[in-house]
Amino acid sequence: MDDHIRVSDADRERVTARLREHFAEGRLTQDELDERLSAALNARTFGDLRPLMADLPEPVPAPPRPAPPPRLAGPPPWVAHRRGPRLMPLLLLVGLVALLANGGGWMMLGLFQVILVFWLVSCVIAAFAVGGYRRRMRRYWQAGHHHQHGPR
Repeated sequence: MDDHIRVSDADRERVTARLREHFAEGRLTQDELDERLSAALNARTFGDLRPLMADLPEPVPAPPRPAPPPRLAGPPPWVAHRRGPRLMPLLLLVGLVALLANGGGWMMLGLFQVILVFWLVSCVIAAFAVGGYRRRMRRYWQAGHHHQHGPR
């Protein structure tokens, strides 16, 4: 700033606030503070304010704090959520009972067949689902929906 430019009330307030901070930090005595505050409040130009702060350090900006990592609202998206009873412990319990009971071999064979049929039906359903998904995606890409049309 040019020393001949007139100061505003806000400029005087900033300087007086800064002088009070230096007094609180022990850089000025009470007499020096009173003398400088009087001069600051009577200042008309920046040239009048500049000598009042010349021998005092500028405030050191505080280093920015590192931003805390974002907290997830829930578990990561790759975590599977189970609902209902746990089937595997029940199947193991049934298998153990079948082995310990008389004629357990036939019961174990029946349990194995049920599990095998369930697995085969699941695989067929999954194959149809994947096929339908691939057909939909092929139509989507052939229709040209994959191009972006610029910013909105």
